[in-house]
Amino acid sequence: MGLVVLVALLGVAGFTWNELATRDEQKAFPPPGRMYEVDGHAMHMYCTGTGSPTLVLDAGLGDDWTVWSKVQPELSKTTRVCSFDRSGLGSSDLLPGAHDANTLADQLHALVGRAGIQKPFVLVGHSIAGLYARAYASRYPDDLAGMILIDSSTPDQLARMPKEVREAAIPNFFLQSWTVRLGIARALGQCSEVDPAMEAVKGWVLANMCNPSITDAGIEEYKGVDLSNAETRHTGPFGHLPILIFSEDPAKPPTDWGLSPAVMKQWAALWNQMQEELKRLSTDSRRIIAKGSGHYIQVERADLIDREVPLFIDQIRSGNPSPDKGTTKTE
Repeated sequence: MGLVVLVALLGVAGFTWNELATRDEQKAFPPPGRMYEVDGHAMHMYCTGTGSPTLVLDAGLGDDWTVWSKVQPELSKTTRVCSFDRSGLGSSDLLPGAHDANTLADQLHALVGRAGIQKPFVLVGHSIAGLYARAYASRYPDDLAGMILIDSSTPDQLARMPKEVREAAIPNFFLQSWTVRLGIARALGQCSEVDPAMEAVKGWVLANMCNPSITDAGIEEYKGVDLSNAETRHTGPFGHLPILIFSEDPAKPPTDWGLSPAVMKQWAALWNQMQEELKRLSTDSRRIIAKGSGHYIQVERADLIDREVPLFIDQIRSGNPSPDKGTTKTE
């Protein structure tokens, strides 16, 4: 009984410590931009620059606006750029209900309306947000002037994954959730480990590093993956909608999954094939393989994003199809 009481007290103490520390960090680093009400809850959007079409940046699973910090300032020299936090991520409230592609697309539609984003705009989706971008394009085609997919997920990737990769890719959200909530992650120093590439936004990253809401949002989005895949499997093609696709370097498969090089090489080839298939979404699409980059191209090859996206914006402004449409290049 004494041991049970001790464990309970430690749990309460760890929970309280994490809550207070998170609150203090968020108070020290309030998010830039503005909060907008969507379905009775607050959603965060951060806009910089001027011009049209606006770029709306949607981050991958578990990520918030800070993941765009290496590209948003430079892109803002070309046009207006707005990064935002989906439900439960960053500074946005965790909205009730499902977190599937159609629901998240509807929430973004409401957010851009509340924020007064000029339409049509260019929607940028990284990783799982590539599915959400496809859902948006299907549900609100008149809203979009173009789409940019950054190492985008595809609706059939889970079915096509080697079994070993699929098992390794499943996050242990239950463990993550309680490790964060009980302050264990903070005690182990996991709430203060920031990628050097994110140094410019370190304070904001730390403010949400061990926020339980983010883990909850990740759980809800992962629970919705099968539905998101079903909702987006038959989206497109989107006619002549300009689409720019960035893909990771297949010669640089992940090395931290605990799998054999042979399995990871097989998975890299499959991922490369699925990225190539994304060009079928439009007659005006082109693909760039980011040499030397892994999944986070906007961080690892920000120079490539900063160079190619303004060219894409110029193409849309001209109203002409890309002279490189249908091509795949490594840069």
